Amino acid sequence: MRSLREVTTASPRGMITDREGRPLAVSVPVNAVWADPKTIISKGGVGYNQRWQALASALHLSLSTLAERVNSNPAGRFIYLARQVSPQQAEWIDKLNLPGINLREESRRFYPAGHVAANLIGFTNIDGQGIEGVEKSFNAQLTGKPGSRLVRKDKFGHVIENITEVNPVPAHELQLSIDERLQTVTEDALDNAVIWNKAESGAAVLINIPTGEILSMASYPDFNPNNREGAQLDDFRNRAISDTFEPGSTVKPLVIMTALQQGIVQPDSVIDTHPFILDGHRIRDVGYYPELTLTGILQKSSDTGVSHLSLAMPVQKLMDTYKSFGFGLPTGLGLTGESSGLLPKRRYWSDLDRASFAFGYGLMVTPLQLAHVYATIGSFGIYRPLSITKVDPPVIGTRVMSEELVHEVEHMMESVALPGGGGTKAAVRDYRIAVKTGDGEKKLAMMANTLISTWHTPQALRRQATPDLPWWW
Repeated sequence: MRSLREVTTASPRGMITDREGRPLAVSVPVNAVWADPKTIISKGGVGYNQRWQALASALHLSLSTLAERVNSNPAGRFIYLARQVSPQQAEWIDKLNLPGINLREESRRFYPAGHVAANLIGFTNIDGQGIEGVEKSFNAQLTGKPGSRLVRKDKFGHVIENITEVNPVPAHELQLSIDERLQTVTEDALDNAVIWNKAESGAAVLINIPTGEILSMASYPDFNPNNREGAQLDDFRNRAISDTFEPGSTVKPLVIMTALQQGIVQPDSVIDTHPFILDGHRIRDVGYYPELTLTGILQKSSDTGVSHLSLAMPVQKLMDTYKSFGFGLPTGLGLTGESSGLLPKRRYWSDLDRASFAFGYGLMVTPLQLAHVYATIGSFGIYRPLSITKVDPPVIGTRVMSEELVHEVEHMMESVALPGGGGTKAAVRDYRIAVKTGDGEKKLAMMANTLISTWHTPQALRRQATPDLPWWW
């Protein structure tokens, strides 16, 4: 007896590559082994003979377990016996020529770079659907439309003739903006920083300033997507977009920009930075500085200096600057699980609230948001949307602060990497480095310093791909 059946033809999932076309996620052809219980039982059931024993062994099952699975639904026409079987093993099973035992084409996701960019790329489930990271966020683009074949089968359920065929619609490939080599370097630096600071976790981001492209995005701890056995759920997190923290002193350049914009100070102004009492709390700096210039406030990371600036202007002005540079807003990267951070919505602000807001407390940001802010500083006040896919041509962006003013503050930030500043470890010979360090406290554990830098080449100060957040707790 022969019958006509429609057989689904798989459409391989789209490949994910880095900006240079290096494969980061590919689909490898494999097979599923499935059974037609009704056909098997009508032909005498699972027999205790050499061929059935060979099938059970190939599937790493006992013969009795194989029989139980088939007999559990005697009228059924489809049950999986094994998934993602290698083509060689599938060919061997097919040669057993057992009634009611069939193969179905499918694919298995493979990640050639292993743990590199794993927290960003994510992974798929056994059915090839993205469940984490880019694989999930761009699942529709990476998923094709399966085809079909109308086939004739013999009495044992084996295909003996292809009658008609509708080809599958291929999935789209996805080219990311990251560079695998930079990603590897970033992850190595992050790993070393976490270990050096005895931290539990961390994140790092590298942004191409002229385009807003993410060149690398790393998280610690990470995992191997090809073998997730032993990995914890927490290991899968992309901390650069999901973890939030109080940014601390890294917001101080924005405070100085706002004060200059409002005409409260001039670039050469000198500020009283003696310790003082505010709402019963002592505001002081790590060192004792009776007065500092605006450059000195950044170089010494003076809390008293930015407190005076914040108290001299309406809090909404500083809030507007924070928002215009991207705090409290999603970056638009399109990745599942991204946090928008948090800006306070207070009706009443005490003087202490206003002062601490100027040195990075009372708001929550993600590492990516903070890197985005510094990318905007690096582009002299042009806010560009970020992209995890390759961008060509560059996006024009929106100006959020005057070029002259941001250029002035960025020049002040260069003092932080010079002798006497708090970011001397960021100094690079023959390069001008604009940098701001910061720290914050979360629960009872002190978080490691944040280092964000904007680099310029010596030749005509040509901008490179560079605000970066080398690590975060």
